[in-house]
Amino acid sequence: MGTGARLECVRIRRLRMPLVAPFRTSFGAVAERDVLLLEAVTTAGAGWGECVALAEPLYSAEYVDGAEHVVRHHLLPRLFARPRLTAARVAEVLRPVAGHPMAKAAIEMAVLDAELRARGESFAEHLGAVRDAVDCGVSIGIHDTVPGLLDVVDGYLAEGYRRVKLKIEPGWDLAPVAAVRERHPDVPLQVDANAAYSLADAGHLAKLDPFDLLLIEQPLPDDQVRAHAELARHLRTPVCLDESITSARAAADAIALGACAVVNVKPGRVGGYLEARRVHDVCQAANVPVWCGGMLETGLGRAGNVALAGLPNFVLPGDTSASDRYYARDLTEPFVMEKGRLAVPDGPGLGVDVVPERLRELTVRLDEVRATH
Repeated sequence: MGTGARLECVRIRRLRMPLVAPFRTSFGAVAERDVLLLEAVTTAGAGWGECVALAEPLYSAEYVDGAEHVVRHHLLPRLFARPRLTAARVAEVLRPVAGHPMAKAAIEMAVLDAELRARGESFAEHLGAVRDAVDCGVSIGIHDTVPGLLDVVDGYLAEGYRRVKLKIEPGWDLAPVAAVRERHPDVPLQVDANAAYSLADAGHLAKLDPFDLLLIEQPLPDDQVRAHAELARHLRTPVCLDESITSARAAADAIALGACAVVNVKPGRVGGYLEARRVHDVCQAANVPVWCGGMLETGLGRAGNVALAGLPNFVLPGDTSASDRYYARDLTEPFVMEKGRLAVPDGPGLGVDVVPERLRELTVRLDEVRATH
């Protein structure tokens, strides 16, 4: 499929997937995922894509209803119009549509999965992974009490997770971090603010420095890159950017400004796995380490993320948790952690398949959009 294949149709599914427990951050709590799943059918085969947009536009401007609308009315017509299509061309074809990286990432993922399955090539091989297993970190939301948080942290460390990330916000930062660090003085620990602070909080955030954190993630709003550079001058804790990094070019600019010492790579946020690989390459060239973030993905998105995390500059454990961190039953066969690591799938494409019975149980709507040629 090196010269491309015709995109014949895309099956658009909406799924409801309850989480094992609500996941709370500074922008709200999520109790279930409203999943937009795409199945691209080409003349060479079929592949899966998962959109990571949330139900509401809180993490970013994208939200799942809007993503579906953009896919149906603006992305698919442009792709159907191409007589032959490769995954590498998807971003170029869709460039006239401004924004909507999560929607674009989902359809690129589906086309790439179909292409690689037809070639018998894995995501890991195609992206350039150098590991057959990746270290697992766990992201822990905001809790009502510090003792409750400590119980949760203890449980995840007992399961074997190799790094802990705590969500923080004003009023829930110094005390929980201090308590976790006192209980676990040697555990790799980092915090994620989801843009909940301002530059005026620099002095307060500097009080996190004694806790020997791996990093503080996205403390300021995403459009305040220069402010992050100023904040970094006041902190010993390395600043990591998440929401601010929307492309490889944005990563290069942030690094040049001194706004980050670490980068969180999320394929959906940057427009797909191929751009995520370019973000990795830019950071590697600048000696800036990266790690793979998570968006509560099903086993499909998790498979892609684990493959991406196998690239050489992913030197910190990511949010690549086992399936049971979020779902009692995953959409695919579950990812199971062994000694704090997940195996990188090595089968064709994503290397995993949906469980048909589970897909039927979770699907609340299914439509098929076909090319008109």
